[in-house]
This record gives sequence, C-alpha cells and structure tokens, in this order.
Amino acid sequence: MKIALPSKDNVIDSHFGHCDHFTVYTVNDKKEIVAEEKVASPAGCGCKSNIASTLAQLGVKVMLAGNMGDGAVNVLKVNGIQVIRGCAGEVRSVAERFLSGQVFDSGMGCSAHDHNCGSH
Repeated sequence: MKIALPSKDNVIDSHFGHCDHFTVYTVNDKKEIVAEEKVASPAGCGCKSNIASTLAQLGVKVMLAGNMGDGAVNVLKVNGIQVIRGCAGEVRSVAERFLSGQVFDSGMGCSAHDHNCGSH
C-alpha cells in the first residue's frame, strides 16, 4: 500500500492545493514504512490538476492531508484514494500514527477558496 501526504518543509502543508510536493510512503503488510519518494506538485495542484490520477497510477490508496476542499476530496475518491483530513505535523510521524490507528478524518473541508471546485 502507498500513502501520500501534501508536504512543505517536511511537514504536512495545511492547504492541499498549495503544497510543494507529495511525500509518498510505501507500506508493507506489517504496516511498516519501507520506502519514501517525493512526487512534484503540478502547478495548481488542487482539484483541477492531474495529481489525483498521477498518485493513483503510483498505487497511492490513502491521502493524509490538512485541509482540502470537497472538489479535491471527490477527485481523489474517484481515483480510488481515501482521504483523511485534519492531519498536521511532521510527515513521517503522521504516517506512522495513521498506520498505528491513531489518525482519523476530521470530516472538515476547506471552503475558503478563491475558486470553485465543487462540481468536479
């Protein structure tokens, strides 16, 4: 399994659409991180970019994010990626907390956008 985290300076970027890159961890059957890669963030990496399909092609199944609008959540879900919002902190520690069952979706979206992604 692979999990992705929108990242900036080794912490989760609180705004999915503005992150520098995505940290992608490969996880084995024992829920241990066995590999790390960084995936460049496309220009305008939110719901209107191709980042969801790019991450899905890499095998990402879970996105651990801070805030994200409903449009981005929907695009990721259509691409088979489960979204967990409300995450914050150093990317590896957030991933490890998720793998040990300590991270849950806040259910809160981000509505303070300067664009509307809602129907995508």
